[in-house]
Amino acid sequence: MIETGQHNTLTVARSTTVGLYLTDGENDVLLPTKYVPDGYKTGDEITVFVYLDQEERPVATTLEPYIRLNDFALLRVNYINKFGAFMDWGLEKDLFVPYREQARPMEQGKWYLIYMYLDEQSNRLVGSSKFSRFLDNENLTVTEGDEVEVIVSRFTELGINVIINGKHEGLVYKNKVFDDPRLGERLTGYIKAIRPDNKIDVTLQKPGVEAIEPNAERILEELKASRGFLRLNDNSHPEDIKTVLKMSKKAFKKAIGSLYKQRLIEIKEEGIYLVE
Repeated sequence: MIETGQHNTLTVARSTTVGLYLTDGENDVLLPTKYVPDGYKTGDEITVFVYLDQEERPVATTLEPYIRLNDFALLRVNYINKFGAFMDWGLEKDLFVPYREQARPMEQGKWYLIYMYLDEQSNRLVGSSKFSRFLDNENLTVTEGDEVEVIVSRFTELGINVIINGKHEGLVYKNKVFDDPRLGERLTGYIKAIRPDNKIDVTLQKPGVEAIEPNAERILEELKASRGFLRLNDNSHPEDIKTVLKMSKKAFKKAIGSLYKQRLIEIKEEGIYLVE
């Protein structure tokens, strides 16, 4: 079965003046001439993305879309009309986001995090910025300590809302954010806690002892870039540490403790020194 909104590996059935017809053995789809790579002949396999053209007919392309079916991506609004917004998703035909699927009225030229789904009534690919309804925190597929992929979905007073493995909602608290993640950015996260109401706390740093190694490496890199000295130590203000190293004071103290035990640094009143 040829899946709309997904990549499909299909077989070249025949060549025509308008392009190649590809088949899965039961159904055919056209790959227009302008997307046909050199050297393909009848019987060869080719991987293409299938979507609907301006006439709502399935069509194949070798262009890479910015989003796939049942997934998320940060997309820009190309234009708006009385029916909704039309997003640039890397293909000739824009992705339609009707007004009913907009969390707030969209503006031309601005970027929004979008979920793409197949509308069962119209059988069309549709985008939505009301993506919370496509997430499920009742039936969790993660446990505490799991390494997960997170997508930055919103910034709030508490911190950063994230989408976990494309399935669940979670929160990274503001005091646990030491970089400047962007809306729509995909990051590695870790499940810190699952609350009784199934709300999920996420951290972007490896928990426990495992977190020492990357933080220690970051400190070494900063020391080398600063001619072997950093004006930071156990008594430094947490905000100073966060500004320079993008980590918490607790993580900093663990990391310099590890480096000191390995005799890679000296800790003095004025700061830390790289051992020659």
